[in-house]
Amino acid sequence: MLAALLDGMDAALCALDADGTVTHWNREAERILGWTAAEAVGRPGLAGWAVRAEDADEVHAALMAAMTSPGRQVHEFALLTKDGGRVLVRTQSSAVTGADGAPAGVYCAFSEVHTQIDLERSIALSEALFDDASWGVVLVDADLRPAVVNAHAARALGLGRTHVLGRPLGDLLVQGVEELEAALQHVLAEGAPPAATELWVTLRSEEAEEPRRCWRSGFLRLASPLAEEPVPLGVGWLFQDITDLKRAEQDSSLLRFRANQLHRAGRAAAECEDPGEAAAVHLDFALAGFADHGLVDLALPASPAGPPLSDMDATTPIEDADLAAAPDDATEPAPRLIRALASPTGAPGPAQPITGTGIPLTYVPGHPAVQAYRRRGSVRASAGLAVTPEGWAAARKWPEGTVHGLCVVLRSRGRTLGVATFLRGASRRPFDRADAAYAEEVASRIAASLDLAEALGKG
Repeated sequence: MLAALLDGMDAALCALDADGTVTHWNREAERILGWTAAEAVGRPGLAGWAVRAEDADEVHAALMAAMTSPGRQVHEFALLTKDGGRVLVRTQSSAVTGADGAPAGVYCAFSEVHTQIDLERSIALSEALFDDASWGVVLVDADLRPAVVNAHAARALGLGRTHVLGRPLGDLLVQGVEELEAALQHVLAEGAPPAATELWVTLRSEEAEEPRRCWRSGFLRLASPLAEEPVPLGVGWLFQDITDLKRAEQDSSLLRFRANQLHRAGRAAAECEDPGEAAAVHLDFALAGFADHGLVDLALPASPAGPPLSDMDATTPIEDADLAAAPDDATEPAPRLIRALASPTGAPGPAQPITGTGIPLTYVPGHPAVQAYRRRGSVRASAGLAVTPEGWAAARKWPEGTVHGLCVVLRSRGRTLGVATFLRGASRRPFDRADAAYAEEVASRIAASLDLAEALGKG
């Protein structure tokens, strides 16, 4: 059994008795140097066959010194191979004691230096990845549960390193867990993908910096080097948070698209003989990728100078949470607004002018359009947690299914002409400040066209 253990070792091993005679020589030593056990065992030391004569005394003294030294002694020697070559090895030697405790010899385990260095590098890399890496590293076992995580990954998940271990991925992520598990299963079955992938995930932990993140992820299948056939130990998952980069790319793409829409709208409106038709063109181009519906309401009669500004900054979009609670100037009569343009609420199509009846819209005083008109600014409204979004939209005279609204004032030549309203359904996100800025740019073009139409009509 001892012979089987020695031959099965991954390291080369030889042993010498107190006189320096070789007593043991395993298969790994034979592989490295080429000398068989039959050729090595029984030789008086290593001189002349495993070590050059010039180096024999130094090597012999270093090895035999382990008999009288505590612990293991580490050295590097150049040994000879059977075919006359030389190989640099790193040795670890230690004393072998007899039954009476007296030194009886020395054993020496050795391996090629470059192999040892590769092993040390692998160990150092592993320790660095799980300690000091600037990206997340997670070792996921074959059951798709984290087995080891580094500090960066634990911070990204919003949990301590020990709290993550052994938990299903569904306990860590609310959204994106299906995509992540599919990627891990693919790696276990097929191997690492050819390129990194981007995963949008929503974190379950309340301590995470931001719940929805984008992680650029790479995967590596881990297999045991000791098995005859590759046995998957799990998956190494490395990820880097690129949420800010992706959002910047999305914002840049959105800005380019909107700038292109404004350019196209301007080119198309320039070909319209009727300024009213040009206003409809601007509204149509603005709706693409921005809103589901658009409305344009004109004030009758148009105010010569516009109402005074309120105490609130008119350049800052405000939220309309409740019609009854919306701030308003009760001393000022509500503007008389009539519908001039509207996009179709059924089948998609271009915005159409509304035949004027002269009957004002029945907007209540706290309506977002009324607030926008009086403040000469932008007003955002959202159904939020309204029990019945349909009732919320109906109360504001907006199409069914509307849950987000943005009202912007129409201004031209120092006059307030009316209000443009952009509406979104439940499938879209609420309007933000960037949306308000874009809507104001569109509204200025619509207002210029409507002002020209009014001037031509008067002329």
